[in-house]
Amino acid sequence: MSTDPHTTDPRAFGRVAVLMGGTSSEREVSLDSGRNCLEALRRRGVDAQAIDGIPALVREIVAKRIDRVFNILHGHHGGGEDGILQGLLEAFGVPYTGSDVLGSALSMDKIRTKQVWLSLGLPTPRYVRLERNDDVAKAAASLGLPVIVKPACEGSSVGVSRVFSEADLPGAVALAARYEGDLLMEQMIVGEEYTVGILGETALPTIRIVPAGEYYDYHAKYVAEDTQYICPGLTGAAEEEMRDLALEAFQSAGCSGWGRVDVMRDRSGRNFLLEVNTAPGMTSHSLVPKAARVFGIEFDDLVWRVLETSLTRGGSRP
Repeated sequence: MSTDPHTTDPRAFGRVAVLMGGTSSEREVSLDSGRNCLEALRRRGVDAQAIDGIPALVREIVAKRIDRVFNILHGHHGGGEDGILQGLLEAFGVPYTGSDVLGSALSMDKIRTKQVWLSLGLPTPRYVRLERNDDVAKAAASLGLPVIVKPACEGSSVGVSRVFSEADLPGAVALAARYEGDLLMEQMIVGEEYTVGILGETALPTIRIVPAGEYYDYHAKYVAEDTQYICPGLTGAAEEEMRDLALEAFQSAGCSGWGRVDVMRDRSGRNFLLEVNTAPGMTSHSLVPKAARVFGIEFDDLVWRVLETSLTRGGSRP
């Protein structure tokens, strides 16, 4: 049973900044998500305003025009998912939605998240951490082709390649290396892709993702209209098992409030954790709203409930 606080009074939130945009590689997705959340909150009577990026937010906080932050920034380096924003808001005593400093910073780094999961015996694909001058052919041989090559600290499928032959490795590494931080080479799980939304202490119904193309890339996520989303993606014990695993993975990474856990299920029915998203998309193509709707929560109510999770952080403005 959820212990999250609830309110029916929009005045309980005070003046809310819907923080969107920023300077990360996921800026455009964040702007789309932010506009949707802003409109939903205003429809429910919340005193909400759009704020684009962290510097603008700081100016509003210093001027004492903001009481609470609905964080819908995506990514890092000017995004709001890497712990920097969370530390800043805690220093100012401003409550906010989503995971705290630890959960945000840890889950943004896919390699360190996998290390935590493996230490707890949770299933995740085998991987190799790549530095810029490593022997990528040797790394691929140790995992066995096919593999996935991606930046360790990006989201929205940015910089991700599927590699089926050694000849394709240099191009995949070059693409991932456009982004800062470590590179991750991961065993490619052949099977079906799922995602599980988390709201408070509840795992929402699974979604099975069926792209029209070969895999669920940036285009399939945010542009294509022919990607299929089957929710719930599983039935019976298999559905319960994946939802339980996703919630455990989310909490073990220090995450809280709301988020999304991506999972692969191989052809023998084994689940493999991929990553956690601590500020998932809220666009027309996004998955948490789809799962919430099946669970009986329409979009405006979902946004309200996400904002309610910030009530666990009372804040104390200096």
